[in-house]
Amino acid sequence: MFFRRATPRTLSFDERVDAASSYGFETTKTPSGARISRKGFGCWVKEGPGGVPEPGEPGLLLGEHIAGLVDGGYQKFFTTHDNHKIAALAEHLTAIHAFQEDLYEALGLTSLYNTSLGSVCKNHLYDRVKDRDQGVPKRPWE
Repeated sequence: MFFRRATPRTLSFDERVDAASSYGFETTKTPSGARISRKGFGCWVKEGPGGVPEPGEPGLLLGEHIAGLVDGGYQKFFTTHDNHKIAALAEHLTAIHAFQEDLYEALGLTSLYNTSLGSVCKNHLYDRVKDRDQGVPKRPWE
């Protein structure tokens, strides 16, 4: 029939990671996925079910490490696994937000509304939340 629709082609993980290079990202493939970076920010991306890329949390590149964004309650910080801490400036937050949005577009992923509003971090280090999940926390006056 002449109304035949073309079958949509699903891209593989490697094709999506290679496509990120055309957006100005530097890609380094590893056995567990890929490391994608641009302008001082980076992210680890692993292959999910069906070859769909699953990006991790983006962060600031400090040498070979990617420092993750942590909310301290009063300020946001970039921290590495060996506890190096750098204060996040407004320029950093704007740049990491742009990095994440461009990365999702380059990988062909859906950008969600709540993450499109600004910088989102999963780690929180509030003083009042410390030891909250381990029963009754010790009060400062005790």
